[in-house]
Amino acid sequence: MKKIVSFLLLAFGAFLIYSFFLQKNDYKDEIVAFKLEDFATGLEHPWSMAFLPDGRILVSERVGRLRTISKKGKVSPPITGLPAIHDYGQGGALGVAIDPDFKSNNVIYFSFSESIEGNSGTAVAKAKLEDNALKDLQIIFRQEPKTSSNNHFGSRLVFANDGNLFITLGEKFSHSKESQNISNHLGKLVRINSDGTIPKDNPFVNKQNAKPQIWSFGHRNMQGAALHPTTGKLWTHEHGPKGGDEINIPIAGKNYGWPNASYGSHYSMIPIKDDHLGQGYEEPIHYWTPSIAPSGMMFYTGDIFPKWKGSLFVGSLAQTHLARLELDGNKVINEYRMVRNLDYRVRDVAQDKEGYIYFLVDSSEGKIVRILPK
Repeated sequence: MKKIVSFLLLAFGAFLIYSFFLQKNDYKDEIVAFKLEDFATGLEHPWSMAFLPDGRILVSERVGRLRTISKKGKVSPPITGLPAIHDYGQGGALGVAIDPDFKSNNVIYFSFSESIEGNSGTAVAKAKLEDNALKDLQIIFRQEPKTSSNNHFGSRLVFANDGNLFITLGEKFSHSKESQNISNHLGKLVRINSDGTIPKDNPFVNKQNAKPQIWSFGHRNMQGAALHPTTGKLWTHEHGPKGGDEINIPIAGKNYGWPNASYGSHYSMIPIKDDHLGQGYEEPIHYWTPSIAPSGMMFYTGDIFPKWKGSLFVGSLAQTHLARLELDGNKVINEYRMVRNLDYRVRDVAQDKEGYIYFLVDSSEGKIVRILPK
């Protein structure tokens, strides 16, 4: 009898252990059950990713590297031919984007922090990707001025349907008042042609002393941007101070209020007026207080998870989750924190052409996680 009881206890314990490991990566939001799979490991603070036409993933590592990931999750050696990168503070290799005509020209774009005479700022380069090396590299944009701060560089890259390139820029943290100054690039969303020249219809292109690349201003630190799949309009999100993270749909020439308007407060707890319209600024379409520290952003358009189609996905750095926002036009009507308590920072989120969802884990032991149907 004792042997039977011992056997049953061992069997039950084994079942509990098995169940734990079987289900620890199983999740469910309000409408869909799913599971997580480590797709690629061995990355160091990955920051941004973009899918190449052949299914590989181009990934930046903030420590100053670019790599590609095969369709089976194999990580390439570092891509050679990068410029000098200022890997300090929040700086490093940052956003990545693929040329709309990549199949014919092999051109990629990436943003990075560069240092000139001890000061730093965001820059954007384009180059041909050939045999794990960059060729014909050109710097097509440089944030001006460079500053001593090593925080708040931005910097997501998104191609609009007209072929112009949007670049999100931070205000470099200690220079928040400059977000209101259109004679510099601090705290601005900028728009350029793919060769770095200025679109003739930019809102300040003919305004004296204004930077002609500016699309909108009064931003803090925009680390998420995505093109709406139906309207073609750019959506961005930005970090608030202590609370007040925002989602905006930036309109040409408009002012989004930082640092004079925010739904958060300064780190010193000094309040900020939350009235945007009353001060002549644009209201965000959604905000988070307390802050989630949003990073990475995508609209889901795939068929693998049909009930999620049309949702907006946003990664969280501070609260270590992936959020799914249900939309009704330009309104956020529900928010689900669908992957919680991950114990790691979600830096970016993207989907492949088949409709699987991937997100980046920002860590010294970083990885790409894939979301699969359960």
